Amino acid sequence: MARYVHKYGGTSVGSVERIDAVAARVRRFRDAGHDVVVVVSAMSGETNRLDALGRQVAKRPNPREMDVLLAAGEQISIALVAMALEEHGCRARSYLGSQVAILTDDAHQKARIEHIDTQRLEADLAAGIVPVIAGFQGVDTNGDITTLGRGGSDTSAVAVAVALGVAECQIYTDVDGVYTADPRIVENAARLSAVTFEEMLELASLGSKVLHPRSVEFAGKYGVPVRVLSSFEDGPGTLITTEESKMEKPVVAGIAHSRDEAKVTMIGVPDVPGVASKILGPIAEANIEVDMIVQNVGADDTTDFTFTVKREDYERALELLEPVRQRLGARQLTGDNRIVKVSVVGVGMRSHAGVATRMFDALAAESINIQMISTSEIKISVVVAERYLELAVRSIHSAFGLEGSVRTET
Repeated sequence: MARYVHKYGGTSVGSVERIDAVAARVRRFRDAGHDVVVVVSAMSGETNRLDALGRQVAKRPNPREMDVLLAAGEQISIALVAMALEEHGCRARSYLGSQVAILTDDAHQKARIEHIDTQRLEADLAAGIVPVIAGFQGVDTNGDITTLGRGGSDTSAVAVAVALGVAECQIYTDVDGVYTADPRIVENAARLSAVTFEEMLELASLGSKVLHPRSVEFAGKYGVPVRVLSSFEDGPGTLITTEESKMEKPVVAGIAHSRDEAKVTMIGVPDVPGVASKILGPIAEANIEVDMIVQNVGADDTTDFTFTVKREDYERALELLEPVRQRLGARQLTGDNRIVKVSVVGVGMRSHAGVATRMFDALAAESINIQMISTSEIKISVVVAERYLELAVRSIHSAFGLEGSVRTET
C-alpha cells in the first residue's frame, strides 16, 4: 500500500461528468489499497469569471478582497468532488485551505506556503476518509484567506505531498504528459517518459504550460516525485524526478517557447559605470520583471542597452524610460512587442559540445534572424520575430531528432 496525492485541474473537474470520472479514478486507487489525498482547482473558467467580476466592480481591486473572491471557485469544486466520492462509496471530507491549515505569508494573490498542518489529514487517512483539499489557497497568521497566484493549485498539491511524505504526487490534466515540444505546433512531438526536476523547471519557466514553475521548484527542493497524467485517458504519463536516478540523458529533452515577450532598447547610452543601474532601477521599482539583457559597446564610447520584459509591461517600460533617456542623453528609445523566445533544454548539454551551433544552424537554414541569445548550463534561449515562432520550433525540434511517440533515457 502506498500514499498518493492526486491533483485535478480545472478541465478535469469542469463538468458533472468529469467530476464523476475523478471520483471513479480515486475509488480505483482506494480499492487497490492505497491512501489518496485529492487537491482540486476551480472548475474550468471559474477563476477567470470571478476575476472579471471583481474588476468590473473595482478598477484596482483590494488584493485581500480579491483573494476572498477568487478562493470561492475551489470551494465549489471540493464540495462537488467530495459528494461524488461519497456516491462512489468512498468516505470523503472537503477542506478549504484555511481548514487544513495551509499557512502562508500575507502576500495576497502571490502568497508562499510556509507550513501545512497535517493533523486532520492524517486522522482522516487513518479512518479511511479521502481528504479533498482546495488548491490555490491558504491562510495567513491573521486568519485572512490568501491565494498563491495562477497555477497555484500545482504548488498546493506538491506542498501537501511533501508534508505527508507520499510516494508520488500525480498531476492530472488535459494532456497525457510532458512533450518534446508543443504538440499543437509540432505534430510529431514525442511524450517524454521521464524528465529531471531541473529540466522541467526550465521548461516550465520558459513557456511550457504543463506545470507551474513554483510547484516544480518545490518538488525538486524536497525530492518528491511528480507524475503528469491525463485525467481523460489512462497511461504512464511523464515522471519528474532526480537526475541521479537516470541513465545517460539525451542531449536535449525538449523545446519550449514563450509568446509573452517584448524588448526595449536604449540606443547611444554613455558608456560609463552605473548606467545599467540607472536604466533598470525604475523598471525594478515598478515591479516589472526583466529577463534577457544584452549590452553592445560601440566605437563612439556609447552603448546600446537591450532587455526583454513581459508583453503586458512593454508600454509601461517605455513610459518609465523616456525620462531616463533624456537625463542620460541617449539618442533613442525603441522597442518591439512582436518577438518570441524559443529555448532548448536538456541536462545532457552539460557533457555535449555543439548544441548551440546545431540550434543556430537550424535557424539559419530557415533564414530566421536571431535577435538575442541567453544561455545557462542546461538551456539556450533565442529571441526571434514572432512570425517565425512555429517555423523556429519545428526546425530546432527536427535538428535534434526529437520526433517519435515516446522518448526514454538512453
